[in-house]
Amino acid sequence: MRIGKMLLLTGLVLIMGHPSKVWAQRDQAIVQEGEFGLSLGAAHYFGDLNPNPRFNRPKLAFGAFFRKQFGNYVALRVSGHFAQVGYSDVYNTQNQFMLRRNLSFNSAIWELALQGDFNFFKFDPLTDYDRFTPYLTFGIGAFSYNPYTYYQGQKVFLRPLGTEGQGSSVYPDRKPYGSMAVCFPIGIGFKYSLNPRMNAGFEIVYRFTTTDYIDDVSKTYAPDAQPQFGPDGLPTTWYALQDRSTQTGTPIGIKGRQRGYSNQNDSYLMAEFMLTFNLTSYRCPSAN
Repeated sequence: MRIGKMLLLTGLVLIMGHPSKVWAQRDQAIVQEGEFGLSLGAAHYFGDLNPNPRFNRPKLAFGAFFRKQFGNYVALRVSGHFAQVGYSDVYNTQNQFMLRRNLSFNSAIWELALQGDFNFFKFDPLTDYDRFTPYLTFGIGAFSYNPYTYYQGQKVFLRPLGTEGQGSSVYPDRKPYGSMAVCFPIGIGFKYSLNPRMNAGFEIVYRFTTTDYIDDVSKTYAPDAQPQFGPDGLPTTWYALQDRSTQTGTPIGIKGRQRGYSNQNDSYLMAEFMLTFNLTSYRCPSAN
């Protein structure tokens, strides 16, 4: 009996003397596999109507994504986004030509992207020691866009009009632009583990694109591409929207005059707050 009590006491002392090892094994048994997340923030366009660039007209952006973890430093993300972008020459008060040009647009953007995320620090939301990291992200995606403006109180989509002579017999080299393009997101962010189940974060991601027509502006004026006046003698919608300077004074839409800047594609940026939910699995801890 005396020997049995001594063995029991010795066992309790050993267990109490190594609680960290017991808890460490428990933590090793639960592994973060990935995250499902939601994002909400703002988007901004940069292009022929906002070349400087200026961050004065942000619009709504939101999305959802799944991030697959490959260890504590690398992850692969699949994301979907919706964003509104737009701009107007009325904000270009320091540039008289752009102010007289008087163009404007809005567009909804739907984006699907694949990105790699690379943490600066080890990130493990299941511990108390590795709960925060900044990260880099970059990848490739595709997005749809459809610029529109308002004319005489009516919403008018610009792509079918061919405002720069796209699709007309007068300018056979100017093909109609599509409703989809490729984007290359690149940005920075940070994330913090609120608890073992949830993380919060913020990121800013810039999108280079393969199109110069998010804003329907790229090349030169082409006032002879389509009829300027209808049977009623009034300007056609096409003619009124390809050159809106008539509303600000003497028309500037002379054939061949620069309307946009075709040497640089349009782009857009999203800045978003993120909330993610951890996906975990159980693995047997290694025995020592």
